[in-house]
Amino acid sequence: MRTAALDGTTLERLLSAAVAAPSIHNTQPWRFRLDSETLTLEIRAATHRGLRHTDPTGRALHLSVGCAVLNLRVAVEHFGWEPVPRLLPRPDEPDLLATVRLGGTARASSRTSLYDAVWRRHSSRFPFSERPLPTALLTELAEAAHAEGARLRHLPQGQTDRVLRLTGNAEHRNAGDPDRAAESRHWMVKTGDSALGMPPEVLGPQDFRDRIPMRDFDAHRHGETLTARPFERRSSIAVLSTTHDRRTDWLRAGQALERVLLIATTHGVRASLLHQALEWPDLREQLMTPADARLSHAQMVIRLGYGPEEPASPRSTKAQLSPGNA
Repeated sequence: MRTAALDGTTLERLLSAAVAAPSIHNTQPWRFRLDSETLTLEIRAATHRGLRHTDPTGRALHLSVGCAVLNLRVAVEHFGWEPVPRLLPRPDEPDLLATVRLGGTARASSRTSLYDAVWRRHSSRFPFSERPLPTALLTELAEAAHAEGARLRHLPQGQTDRVLRLTGNAEHRNAGDPDRAAESRHWMVKTGDSALGMPPEVLGPQDFRDRIPMRDFDAHRHGETLTARPFERRSSIAVLSTTHDRRTDWLRAGQALERVLLIATTHGVRASLLHQALEWPDLREQLMTPADARLSHAQMVIRLGYGPEEPASPRSTKAQLSPGNA
């Protein structure tokens, strides 16, 4: 592919791809700036969209930005450049989480094939079928996570039940915590920007068996809005983890997560992100087996499966560059 010029239309498409990434509560906690001299896009934390009670350390914010970085890399390569990412490039600017420089002509790579999936990927909060995922696909997803410096482990059924119990425990804690329930309620309904947060139509039904606790909807939902339906009896659950638990690891985990989700999308597999247990330090530790806990830190719980088309969470149309861009 011939290297394209960075005109306004291309730049807008790059940013649109970045903001198509998943983020906790659809907060979209990122902002961008272009250094036109070096053709480098900066990705900064939009800290005013952080979750003070749910995510006090900013770990989930970093994961969200990491997902946006991966999408941006995919788009940059699609348009003919070699993406050159750097994480936390300036210690004196803690809100600058990553940069992606538009390097020379891109090499042939499988990443370009992920570009179409960027626009089709979105989280599913609906029941999946009982159809199992092929072993070859699970291997491909694990390799995708490994390529970004993370580990993806597909759980056997016994461990799946344990992780779902931990998720349910966290769900009940969140619903019973006034600050977290209020924070969740703020983002699960229309906010000041209607393209932020999660409107009721994307929440999906609840599992009447309480096997798949998707989020503490009982804290803020209307009973007539969300119906109860049975979810799959044998869920396919994977845990994404990293060896260390630093800010750079959170950003790498976000990139690994999005690469996994995009590849799953290309295979017609849907995913939902079960983050609840990660929001409580004691429950987060229990997500890993005793043998793994000494070596790994859980970063995300992913439910995978085959399911129907469903509404996508909206994206903000205000993904403008910060002042100082070209």
